Amino acid sequence: MNSLNPKDSNGQLAQGFKPRHVTMLSIAGIIGAGLFVGSGHAIAAAGPAVLLAYLFSGLLVVLVMRMLGEMAVAHPDTGSFSTYADQAIGRWAGFTIGWLYWWFWVLVIPIEALAAGHVLNQWFPQIDAWLFALLSIVLLVITNLFSVAKYGEFEFWFAMAKVIAIIGFIGLGFAVLMGWIPEREASGLSTLMAEHGGFAPNGLSAVVGAFITIMFSFIGTEAVTIAAAESNNPAQNIAKATRSVIWRIGIFYLLSIFVVISVVPWNDPQLASVGSYQRALELMNIPNAKFLVDVVVLIAVASCMNSSIYISSRMLYSLGRRGDAPPALKVTSTAGVPRAAVIASTVIGAGVTLLSYFMPAGLFQFLLASSGAIALLVYLVIAISQLRTRRRLEREQVELTLRMWLFPWLTWLVIAFICAALAVMMITPDHRLEVTSTIGLALIISFVGLITSRQHGPAGRVAAVSKA
Repeated sequence: MNSLNPKDSNGQLAQGFKPRHVTMLSIAGIIGAGLFVGSGHAIAAAGPAVLLAYLFSGLLVVLVMRMLGEMAVAHPDTGSFSTYADQAIGRWAGFTIGWLYWWFWVLVIPIEALAAGHVLNQWFPQIDAWLFALLSIVLLVITNLFSVAKYGEFEFWFAMAKVIAIIGFIGLGFAVLMGWIPEREASGLSTLMAEHGGFAPNGLSAVVGAFITIMFSFIGTEAVTIAAAESNNPAQNIAKATRSVIWRIGIFYLLSIFVVISVVPWNDPQLASVGSYQRALELMNIPNAKFLVDVVVLIAVASCMNSSIYISSRMLYSLGRRGDAPPALKVTSTAGVPRAAVIASTVIGAGVTLLSYFMPAGLFQFLLASSGAIALLVYLVIAISQLRTRRRLEREQVELTLRMWLFPWLTWLVIAFICAALAVMMITPDHRLEVTSTIGLALIISFVGLITSRQHGPAGRVAAVSKA
């Protein structure tokens, strides 16, 4: 079966990403506001044992990226796992996971816009936060409308700033912990083990809850396989990004969280409210800690919002190209940008942003809950797709340059682990709404996908792809 390459269509995507763009996108794609601020909630819930939650989350992402990398190197495609699910499981599966993933990233737009509006409103309180939120969306959609090269350049510098900030934080933290900086104090490793109730003060159940929260922070790692399809050598770039995911997670998440929990007691009452990085800097007596973290958070949310617009538009474009979305969404500009898909995703994201300000809070929270388990569903579909695709490629005697480790045992282990995680979410009161609303939404979309598949039939499917 041939890959549905985006450059085979009349509406072609430009190969505008330079190698440095893809490299930096793969390095910093998982660094968002969830790390700088949201990690405080996970630490407050699980204590120092949150390191285990980050470790297991990271291992799951590494294995999933290896599986996705195997398929993406063999057949690079801007639809990534949605296309592979289409080919390996069935059209309904590609349809479902593609729309779910698009919905996830559309909802990330208002989440990040609200965070940007909050930071800017603190600096300029005379201007309402919702105006700042909308303005940030407008400014960032412009970078996505002109050319992929311009988006790549903006995201390159956003990512560079995030990488410098986190490496600087880790370096400063270790210097303080080692006592190398005069007049700077930190609690040290006693915070990690002996004091404040030990390593796992709230038990393993809290670690499981933290794992579920942390998974939201890691989603986005797989997006490099979407972006690489718009580079000159997608297979090589995907392979490089896939192999580097281990050290990226190890440095940016495990090391930085280790520094935080070595400096800040897990039961510090300000940890969850002000954020983990800010509280750590405050306890290290770093001046202007709040301002420094606010600047980094603003850069991080701008980067995530920029990527959200890009990723959601490319998934919508891919769905349109496969006949699973309105045909207008597969049209590209002379610069190779799917502008209709960019505008459609952004308008809905901006609409949800306004909804969060002017409609009942419960409605916005319900919308957010509907995306709460999408990361796990995406990973589950990737694992099942890889299992079936690998067997097909082996029958066809296709030589793979990137292979999943210990196939098929690790693939089956990932599938079992994700199913267990979804089951735990189902029986955990704090996460039950997330998994039930996400699965409910997935069932509705799957039903629509099945109807669409039957209406088009195999002949209609071929026609839809050939016209794309």
